[in-house]
Amino acid sequence: MTGIRALADRLNISIGTVSRALNDKPGVNPETRARVLKMAQEIGYVANAAGRNLRKGRTNTIGLMIGTGPTALGGDNFFMAVTDAMQRVLLEDGIDLVLLPVHRAMDPVAFLHRTLQRGLLDGVILTATQVDDPRIALMARSSLPFMTLGRSRTPGKYLWMDLDFEEGARHSVMRLAELGHRRIAVCVPTGNSNLAQLYCDSWRATMGALGLPVTDDLSFVDDGSEDGGARVAARLLAQENRPTAILMCSEPMTSGFYGGLLGAGVRPGADVSVVGFRQSPLLRHLAPPITCFDMCLKTLGQDMASAILTLTYGAEGQAPPTSGLVAMDYVETPSVQAIKA
Repeated sequence: MTGIRALADRLNISIGTVSRALNDKPGVNPETRARVLKMAQEIGYVANAAGRNLRKGRTNTIGLMIGTGPTALGGDNFFMAVTDAMQRVLLEDGIDLVLLPVHRAMDPVAFLHRTLQRGLLDGVILTATQVDDPRIALMARSSLPFMTLGRSRTPGKYLWMDLDFEEGARHSVMRLAELGHRRIAVCVPTGNSNLAQLYCDSWRATMGALGLPVTDDLSFVDDGSEDGGARVAARLLAQENRPTAILMCSEPMTSGFYGGLLGAGVRPGADVSVVGFRQSPLLRHLAPPITCFDMCLKTLGQDMASAILTLTYGAEGQAPPTSGLVAMDYVETPSVQAIKA
């Protein structure tokens, strides 16, 4: 009861009230419950609770935290394909994978804290990492093993796997420059996602290294949806000295961008070269097919499952899993063409 007693002493309320608040039991008013949960997070009570649970035994359950909604999930089968491959590997060891869906109206940190407090998981996988991600800081204070799909600038050592957004942007700019393009734009979704930051930073660095312009009118940010992509197309076409090529980091935005060009009588590839980031079923009907990078989602899921298994259940002395980038292959189509003389 040491952890609960410390909470009760700090809040000057009874241990019974603290216990009911932590376990979401009736008889506690909302204001008191909020105070208890806030203080529990501040003093790292999750770490104590998780430690007690691990001493009692395993739950044989790994949690995968994902955002919900069409833009959060990427608008296609990315997470379903990855989780399917993960489950196949985990089930061989008798481990269940449970999804932890977070609605965009929810506070993801508070949701994660409540989930950890229940002590139902042996390990956690975080997705959609932010540039500064308080979920990582929360997990680092707990004793629960965790890894991330994506990186973050949040301090600390943790296991991660990520798509190589920097190389995707770098290779795309280099190829477009080879074809004579100088005004090469970039488009990313709004928000604080680390992938968008990595992509933009690499675009900016590569453009600068090639002596190409890096100006505000070449950087487009909008909602990560088809409508957002269509708005970007309208803004690009409205420029007097419009870009001749663009890098698109979001699959739904790429689809909307194509639609915006075609609706204005502008041909993707022939009039504006377009490079997407990842091949996706969402983009399979685009004409011309989109230039982008190909990867194996099955391999990604299997590698993530193996890593979290080793991290969570690995034997003493076993070599720990290592962080790393996912290999991707550039696939060029007529959506990229040489600049017209």
